[in-house]
Amino acid sequence: MSRITRRFAQLKSDKRAGLVAYISAGDPNAEVSYEILKGLPAAGADLIELGMPFTDPMADGPAIQLAGQRALKAGMTVDKTFDMVRRFRQEAGDNDTPVLLMGYYNLVYQRGPERFCKEAAAAGVDGFILVDLPPEEADELKPFAEAHGLDTVLLTAPTTDDKRLPAVLKYSAGFVYFVSVLGITGTKSATEDAVRTHVERIKRHTDLPVGVGFGIRTPEQAAAVARHADAAVVGTAIVERVKAGLDEQGNPTPGLVPGVFAYIRTLAEGVRGVRKV
Repeated sequence: MSRITRRFAQLKSDKRAGLVAYISAGDPNAEVSYEILKGLPAAGADLIELGMPFTDPMADGPAIQLAGQRALKAGMTVDKTFDMVRRFRQEAGDNDTPVLLMGYYNLVYQRGPERFCKEAAAAGVDGFILVDLPPEEADELKPFAEAHGLDTVLLTAPTTDDKRLPAVLKYSAGFVYFVSVLGITGTKSATEDAVRTHVERIKRHTDLPVGVGFGIRTPEQAAAVARHADAAVVGTAIVERVKAGLDEQGNPTPGLVPGVFAYIRTLAEGVRGVRKV
């Protein structure tokens, strides 16, 4: 059983939804980014998405695009992203919190899916969320991911109808990521009624947990998602807290890391305040 599956089983046993926190690896630099990664579980993150900076992030809004640019400028690479996860497992000693790499398939393709999966698993990664990998192309990655115990989390959207959904679910493992709004990340939010309707529809087709993301900014919005889904996913708003902790020259201030954790704690409180029957 993967860390992801174990974590969702524990959340179900605890009768609550989880909080999935996204940060961009290497933003604003490798050391500060690692300090954030290391402290996410204590701040209330149940699962972690670690973004792999990429030069052409077509699904990401301005905040995450800028985070990726800051990380790339600071020298972040795929190998250094693996090193962050390895350090999280070994130095920080966290062998329980699931870590998923989120990004674009080009980074996998350039390295080769077999090598990428082998190195990711060796570092302590638990799975992938690759936003531009459709189910028609998932056979390029899925066999190698399965061989190394890695979950592939595919995305669904409001436009994924009942005819299309089974094709997505066929290649999904760990959980299903429902993109609750159309467009790029961090620009708008879905209503609670829309989230409920779509989550109920997805759950008619699968027993996998459902995480909902894109546009969650407040504890109240996180709680609204937690009432219907198995996890609330927050990315852009966290990345904006990182940027808010930079000075005019783009250097991290002493309040950056504490400010990020304080914000995540409010989201976690929102999620954990919703009890499931």
